[in-house]
Amino acid sequence: MPSGQKHLIQCRCVLPQLKRSVVPIFHSFVVFSIIDDDGTVRPKLAQCNNCGVLHRVIDLCKSEFVKKDHSTSLLSIDDVRSSLPEQLESSLSAADVDLPTWEQAKFIYENELWGQHVILSSESDGELRHVKLVRILGKALFKVEQVSTTEVISG
Repeated sequence: MPSGQKHLIQCRCVLPQLKRSVVPIFHSFVVFSIIDDDGTVRPKLAQCNNCGVLHRVIDLCKSEFVKKDHSTSLLSIDDVRSSLPEQLESSLSAADVDLPTWEQAKFIYENELWGQHVILSSESDGELRHVKLVRILGKALFKVEQVSTTEVISG
């Protein structure tokens, strides 16, 4: 069974607040990728959330720039929203999560990976990390939880 993973893709753009840096710090953005049983990442298009450049995601944390400036085949949040049950959609909408989180929830739901979760929000108070997540327990069973930990929670 394939698995899914959120990861960073580096763009060639620089955030406005970092343009004066002596050494350029390139912008990175999060994408969600599906990894097949043999460990290969399914290629997909992703758009930089800073400059809008299209990337062809070819592996975890690796992409190639695409010469086109837009694509009609990119998924949007609304595209993903329509394929999820109302209660799950409501939790994701209320938390105003990004597209990769919507894609992760869709992947978990469609592949019936019951018990897995997606992170809705996360913050630190210096000592602990406080995470709000929605655990997908079944076709119509979802549980929003708050976890406080010193450990990193992947999602």
